[in-house]
Amino acid sequence: MWRKTLVVLGLGIAMLQGAEVFAPPAAHAGILPKDSNEQYELSFWDSVKNSNYASDYEAYLKAYPNGRFAALAKARIERIRAAAPPAAAKSDSKPDSKADARPDAKPSAATTPTPSPSSPPLSASPPSTAPSAPSAPAAPPAASRTPPPPLTATPASPPSPAPSTSSTSTARTRPGGSTSSGAITYPSEGKPSAPATAATAAAAAAATAPATAARGGELRDCPTCPVLIALSPGGFTMGSSTSDPAERPPHHVNIGQPFAIGKYEVTVEQWNACADASACPKIGTNGSEAKNAPIRDVSWDDAQQYVAWLSKSTGKSYRLPTEAEWEFAARGGTSSAYWWGDQMKKGNANCKDCGDPWSQEAPASVGSFAANPYGLHDMNGSVWEWVGDCWHSSYKGAPADGRAWDENGCTARVIRGGSWREGAPYMVSSTRFKYSTSVRQSQNGFRVARDMK
Repeated sequence: MWRKTLVVLGLGIAMLQGAEVFAPPAAHAGILPKDSNEQYELSFWDSVKNSNYASDYEAYLKAYPNGRFAALAKARIERIRAAAPPAAAKSDSKPDSKADARPDAKPSAATTPTPSPSSPPLSASPPSTAPSAPSAPAAPPAASRTPPPPLTATPASPPSPAPSTSSTSTARTRPGGSTSSGAITYPSEGKPSAPATAATAAAAAAATAPATAARGGELRDCPTCPVLIALSPGGFTMGSSTSDPAERPPHHVNIGQPFAIGKYEVTVEQWNACADASACPKIGTNGSEAKNAPIRDVSWDDAQQYVAWLSKSTGKSYRLPTEAEWEFAARGGTSSAYWWGDQMKKGNANCKDCGDPWSQEAPASVGSFAANPYGLHDMNGSVWEWVGDCWHSSYKGAPADGRAWDENGCTARVIRGGSWREGAPYMVSSTRFKYSTSVRQSQNGFRVARDMK
């Protein structure tokens, strides 16, 4: 009897002291599924928890109004606003926008798995001039395969002067960090407003201007249009055999038609030409974004407005690249994890701990890093890039001909390439995530594609 009494007393004391007597060993503790809302919330919070912008915490609260960190987010907002000068308090957080992050925002670098894909072969074409972008980029390292000659384009004309590679900007954070909390205005519905600006006149002239070709395989349809690289048809293995189900199964895709894709991501200057023509929303960046920085804080819906305007202005068929076209272009004829090999090497991508130039606050100017074997810059890092496809959690049933895997009414689309705020695991060529089509997020941008028919 006295033994039982001692056991009961011992258990009682342990419980009073807060000991978890029956807690399972740490090794057996549950792990949150990668594709769960709980993991997305933790990843979202992890991406904004050190931010100095109230808009980041507001984005978290919009996505998770009853989230586990809601009280802390509200406290941070109050503290940031209390510490800011009266004028700055407003500029930090842009007025209502249709954005913010959503529960299905993908994990940020801190919580990502570390994929190490080894996708099988691929093949295609071309090499490298600039939009409003830097000149003389470093020559790309030798990749696993030399691409075939690029397609040829129309008349030649020198590219526009290369901008500086400096970039100072007010960044917020990923994956749900600031969504447009800033000076964003939407044009009135219907046709663009009257010919008020030089940009409008330039757009009108572009409709009749012939495409200009720079060095082999490069073309540009108007002075403010993105520089394009023309790629020949080819086949490659898309995806990887990593533990991430979203990248499986690796499968052969045959790109049957030639297409052109932006040599760089769409820049602030190029976006502003559309905004000045009242065809795209104005994206506020506190006035400090470099003209040749990649445009960011844009939704998939916003990107659709830009390609529609570009198509109308030039008479060419502009669009977002399909996911298959994007990976085909990003791999540049290689089958390794990155286009330069299977190991991260500093200086090849604009990402965290990937080499200079790098800033926590904003991505580097487009073209600041070496081009891949097809002459494309910043396919790894810089900003996440929207593609045309709806999100599917694996490649089971994916098209094998390179077309967009689309369906009516899908609200989540694919983003590719990682951003400057993530580390090496996100730079892998096969990495893919999803985002809501209507959400603006400070690390999401895009590059254009164009049919070559």
